[in-house]
Amino acid sequence: MFYDAYTNSQYILLVRHGESEGNCDKSVNRHTPNHKICLTAQGHEQAKKAGSVLREFLEQFEEHDSRSVLFYTSPYLRARQTCKDIIDGIQDLEGVRYNVKEEARMREQDFGNFQSTPEEMEQIWAQRAHYGHFFFRIPHGESAADVYDRIASFNETLFRQFHQEKFPNVLVLVTHGIWARVFLMKWFRWSYEDFESLRNIPHCHFLIMKQQESGRYSLKTPLHTWDDLRDLDVEEEISKEFTQEVSFNSMNKLDNPDDMDIHSIIKAQVEAIEENRLKDKKIHESYKSTLAIKLSQDHQSIQNSKEDILSL
Repeated sequence: MFYDAYTNSQYILLVRHGESEGNCDKSVNRHTPNHKICLTAQGHEQAKKAGSVLREFLEQFEEHDSRSVLFYTSPYLRARQTCKDIIDGIQDLEGVRYNVKEEARMREQDFGNFQSTPEEMEQIWAQRAHYGHFFFRIPHGESAADVYDRIASFNETLFRQFHQEKFPNVLVLVTHGIWARVFLMKWFRWSYEDFESLRNIPHCHFLIMKQQESGRYSLKTPLHTWDDLRDLDVEEEISKEFTQEVSFNSMNKLDNPDDMDIHSIIKAQVEAIEENRLKDKKIHESYKSTLAIKLSQDHQSIQNSKEDILSL
């Protein structure tokens, strides 16, 4: 389905939830259901700052009718809390009108209920790094491709709502890192290679889509990819990001004997990125070679046709 269409909503803003306990202590996932994991104090601060940012964004609209906002939020506790903290920052703004809807299709990728032992999870993350983040299905859980399917369904709902006469000027989607990236992949028809090239989105960082005169939306927020980094910086960045996103205690230190060894996972991720880069290089070289052969054949065909004409 073609999702770009004229609508009252000039902006679509995606925002990832604030830092959660699961980001700071991976062992939480062994005993707390994923949907009940809450924000840390730092996560609440991030969400409140996001509320201030949204307030400044809305203040640019001089006409109060343009300060209408529809929030869609994941039902997971950390997303609900983020949404509430953001709303606290705008609710007393003059002329602002907002509504909030929970949407189960915006939930986090399902990682298979309670997570297993550190050793088993280490093996799963290493397998995913080699297999590819988009198609790898977590045991008893989902792949990013599964997330893609429910986003497709959600987008159809949005598309129908876009035709409502009083659809809000700003649509805010409060969700999760993987969900936001897959949403953009689906909306802008990116390939799975494009998805896997993206680095994760910082907590409470707005991704801004703006409607153009054509009715289509364009992404105004630059996204960071692994290709932005030099080869020497990839391992350092993966180590930094992985430790932040799948860290193992609240101090972000790996001195707990129950914590998994992330070095093999980082190594697997680096190898996977290097393999993808090499594959892309070979595809590019093959394309150039094929194009050169085709141009040569076309030239020969033209030359033969010219000779045939001259022989008449």
